[in-house]
Amino acid sequence: MSQRTEPNVPTDVLSELDSYRALEAKQQPKWPDADAVRAAQTELSAQPPLVFAGEVDRLRDRLAAAARGEAFLLQGGDCAETFDGATADKIRDRVKTLLQMAVVLTYGASMPVIKVGRMAGQFAKPRSSDNETRDGVTLPAYRGDLVNGYDFTPESRAADPARLVRGYHVSASTLNLIRAFTQGGFADLRQVHAWNQGFVSNSAYNRYESLAAEIDRALRFMAACGVDDAALTQTEFYVSHEALLLDYERPLARIDSRTGQAYGTSGHMLWVGERTRDIDGAHVEFLSKLRNPIGVKLGPTATTDDALRLLDALDPEREPGRITFITRMGAEKIRDTLPALLAGVRDAGARPLWVTDPMHGNGITTSTGYKTRRFEDVMNELRGFFEAHREAGTFPGGIHVELTGDDVTECLGGSENIDELGLATRYESVCDPRLNHSQSLELAYQVAEELKTAR
Repeated sequence: MSQRTEPNVPTDVLSELDSYRALEAKQQPKWPDADAVRAAQTELSAQPPLVFAGEVDRLRDRLAAAARGEAFLLQGGDCAETFDGATADKIRDRVKTLLQMAVVLTYGASMPVIKVGRMAGQFAKPRSSDNETRDGVTLPAYRGDLVNGYDFTPESRAADPARLVRGYHVSASTLNLIRAFTQGGFADLRQVHAWNQGFVSNSAYNRYESLAAEIDRALRFMAACGVDDAALTQTEFYVSHEALLLDYERPLARIDSRTGQAYGTSGHMLWVGERTRDIDGAHVEFLSKLRNPIGVKLGPTATTDDALRLLDALDPEREPGRITFITRMGAEKIRDTLPALLAGVRDAGARPLWVTDPMHGNGITTSTGYKTRRFEDVMNELRGFFEAHREAGTFPGGIHVELTGDDVTECLGGSENIDELGLATRYESVCDPRLNHSQSLELAYQVAEELKTAR
């Protein structure tokens, strides 16, 4: 992508891109040093883009196919990435988990699966309070490594603008490794399937052996037919994150010299969260000026009017692939709230991509103080998502899951039957609980069974 630096960009283009500055921006940190923030922004604006316009446009085309019912979106990764967690092994295992899930879902859906990682940018998190109190000591809340540190000390919790630049460089390293993995043979479909065969051979998961055997027969049939295409050894892989921290996102916006349009180059797909999707807020205004595919989280209080107003603000032309609505209703509410929302948007003539986030509406806290989720609640919301779409006659276009490639113990249940005492074994998340590697694959097999029924 050939891109101009800002000094060569017409003033009116920059003025439009900066229109968000006149509006309220929620969930932003209180930086102690304005000069340091400006210095970090200046350095970021001089860096190369992390992603390119052509990649962003290609993802938008892929998501348009999903909105038409011709593809399925798998979006997953950490709740909150950390700088220290951006190691080669952890990045590899997260990518591996998503590739394994994608193979199963591709077979279940009988259509392409779009792979999007919550990676290389998911370093900022919204918080319910600006502060956190422990044992009578009050400090700023942890807002993600892009802002401050997790350790509960005054030094760690101080907002540090230098973290903005470090976040960029960690994201660049992560993307470099992702591209190497997905284009260099690591994504070979036959190898990924072999990993899944190892998974289902475990007695805890052998209920999925029949589906794995079907996939194996399909691969052997392709091999017998002499199919040897690059699609078997390479794959498209995109990255996404919540565009929460505007002091990071704005310096990484670039104007494409081909079209004169603005792209957010911090990630291929950006989303606005439940706490920041105010129709008159700075986040919606800023994202409305970018050409990226935009996700919007919708909780159980979201109405048809909310959804249509967001579409008017973010996608007035109703461009296919532009908007993905990511519903997070909760297992107990999804069957009561989602069908009417789907029908209302459908009847208005809009056709966004509908995706379910079955994680965020199902959080609980145990008696021992661990934030967790029950695997069965996650699956219950997923089933409710498919049921709601069958009722409305719309397409269930994807899943958005918080997961890790590690064998952590953060979510209850699953075939491993993690109980409350087991949470303490390997609870590593600095924010919300994630499905571990085995739970993620188990979810994929169950969703594949749902997709085989739905198609």
